[in-house]
Amino acid sequence: MEHDRINNIVLFDTYQGSLNEGDAIIKQYINEEMNFLFNNSNIARFSTHQQIGRFYQFMHKNVILKACQNADYKFLCGTNLFHTSLLRLSPNWNLNITGCSYYKNSIAIGCGMNVNSKRVNYYTKFLYKHILAKDIIHSTRDRRTKEFIESLGFRAINTGCPTLWGLTKELCHDIPNSKSKNVIFTLTDYKRDYKNDKIFIDILRRNYEKLYFWIQGYDDYNYLNSITNSKDITIIPHELINYEHFLNEVKDVEFVGTRLHAGIYAMRHKKRSVILSVDNRAEDMKNSYNLNVISRKDISSKLDNYINSEFNTDIKIPFDDIQRWKDQFR
Repeated sequence: MEHDRINNIVLFDTYQGSLNEGDAIIKQYINEEMNFLFNNSNIARFSTHQQIGRFYQFMHKNVILKACQNADYKFLCGTNLFHTSLLRLSPNWNLNITGCSYYKNSIAIGCGMNVNSKRVNYYTKFLYKHILAKDIIHSTRDRRTKEFIESLGFRAINTGCPTLWGLTKELCHDIPNSKSKNVIFTLTDYKRDYKNDKIFIDILRRNYEKLYFWIQGYDDYNYLNSITNSKDITIIPHELINYEHFLNEVKDVEFVGTRLHAGIYAMRHKKRSVILSVDNRAEDMKNSYNLNVISRKDISSKLDNYINSEFNTDIKIPFDDIQRWKDQFR
């Protein structure tokens, strides 16, 4: 009896070793979107947050190196993974020259970038050119990352983050365009702005009957309590399953907050969402896909009117490009 070929796949997973449940959202939707390939494969997952191997380990046989060397495909699983300079430490990707052999021929899935230097240095170019696959087109989160990958000599398609790929016109049409009675919000522990985040919470208290807060990041709750007394706020615990249950069970609620993927996840559950940008990620995705985004620095002048107005959710997803990218693996 003949069987379909079993692929060996390595996933460099941003959720492994992460304290941010936004990475769990990325993992969930990558698994769903790539199940046509993953379901009939041996999967090995390694964290991008932790150093995958040290130089002396590479000198000897080990199971991690064996899995990476024998992989049919190796995928970089999303998030703000690329940087203009790898000479600076990154919490997203613990990468240095000793890890090149593990990552060789890796393929980006919906990866974005962080501009952390004025120009791309030789060391950074060297690492990426020894890591990224040359014979497969890479999937990027936004236009800026696509142009960055292409500037290194690789091919790329701007597909958006896989968390967006399910936001069809039909689903977006089912998202309300007017304000709900209640709101679930988020803060970002590593991008603190006490002044504007205090204004933000005050605006929510004026406009909604009940406030819920999801702890997407490990220290978000402590940050919330450093800004305001949270006794009148219902806390949704950290793990993604708690947020998913809330979105499925609570009907008259919408999302407003600084956590990009919490906002996307709410939209995937047909909740109206306003994302407050705290860095380039939400702004880049707004420009590429028409997300409903306001800069946090503008909330005092814009947020009140925005949430009290009617607006449509009309996310522009490049479905043809997504399919073209997926077809490489069929």
